[in-house]
Amino acid sequence: MNRTVSIPLYKAPYSKPKALFAQLKVRPHYRIVLIYLILGCSWIYFSDAVLDALISSKTTLTYAQNIKGWAFIVITAAMLLVLIRRAVKANEKVNLDLIASYDQTIHGWMELMDIRHQETRNHTQRVTNMTVKFAQIAGITDADSLKIIERGAALHDMGKIGIADNILIKPGKLTEEEWQQMRMHPEIAHQVLSKINFLRPSIDIPYSHHERWDGTGYPLGLKEEAIPLAARIFSIIDVWDALSNKRVYKDAWPEQKVLDYIRSQAGAQFDPRLTQIFLEHYREIVLAG
Repeated sequence: MNRTVSIPLYKAPYSKPKALFAQLKVRPHYRIVLIYLILGCSWIYFSDAVLDALISSKTTLTYAQNIKGWAFIVITAAMLLVLIRRAVKANEKVNLDLIASYDQTIHGWMELMDIRHQETRNHTQRVTNMTVKFAQIAGITDADSLKIIERGAALHDMGKIGIADNILIKPGKLTEEEWQQMRMHPEIAHQVLSKINFLRPSIDIPYSHHERWDGTGYPLGLKEEAIPLAARIFSIIDVWDALSNKRVYKDAWPEQKVLDYIRSQAGAQFDPRLTQIFLEHYREIVLAG
């Protein structure tokens, strides 16, 4: 016995129809010019035909043509303004989405570095938040500058991807040879980040946060204000966090001992002015973390 099998036809889900130019994916500048040409040609053709049909007097026709010309300028100017603003907003949204995806990638790197380094929970996010707050208190208020500092703080240990695990998470004291390897991580960060245009402005902290005010730091031995401001700010936060929390190679220090150490390093390891600001606003900065 033959059986008829009915196969239902696939129906695509309903979606609102898109504009013709959007479907064709015409680039914004071409789309604007094309719309302008279509409108201009249509205006000239149909308006001339209408005026010729309605007006017989040459004087009146000339007057009407002048009015038509001015009207065309006003209308097309308004149309171009709308089209350009719409294109700019669309482009801004694409850029913002792209930047957001970059920042999400940075946060992913943060998580991976903390896991590999076996840091205390949320170490990178904590020092990043504290660094941004410290920078604001120190007088940096420009949003773009603060964002650059935020990204730099988030990537401060980026160079440790090139350090072997037996050195990075060694529970005891490092040998001199192992310290030489560890001191390479700012150079590794510089090599990586300097090749990424988006992150190059944020390189100061990953590259220079182990420099010291007295010039005995690394990798370049920079001294005093030759050390980038962002790196000088972050170095205080980084040392505070390292001393305040348990690590694989040490126990956490008592809070007062940490503050006494930071105070004692003003003018040696740290910028004296920034050290004073940190101590004066200590609670506010720590709460930001």
